[in-house]
Amino acid sequence: MHELSIANSVVEICAEQAHGARVRRVTLEIGQLSAVMPEAIRFCFDVCAKDTAVEGATLEIVVIPGEARCLTCGATLAVDVPFGQCACGSGNLELVSGQQLKIRQMEVV
Repeated sequence: MHELSIANSVVEICAEQAHGARVRRVTLEIGQLSAVMPEAIRFCFDVCAKDTAVEGATLEIVVIPGEARCLTCGATLAVDVPFGQCACGSGNLELVSGQQLKIRQMEVV
């Protein structure tokens, strides 16, 4: 379960960036194609945050949908797997969104 190490890294980064302040809210962007399970991150986040400046913080997760651009015709299409086929028939796609995992925002008090 790589979500545990991801959640631990998020907690460590937030605690470090808070410079001793209490973290009240953390917003994560998780791409639909990132192979990261949002509910597993949510569970692990609370476990990892215990006894840190992040303990008790609200975790908001924004799931970013997958999107690809057809390299043949230039069309943009929604994808829910890291491959697919454009309406033009081409399978030559470039993923442009949905693979990210990042801390979008952190609120401290």
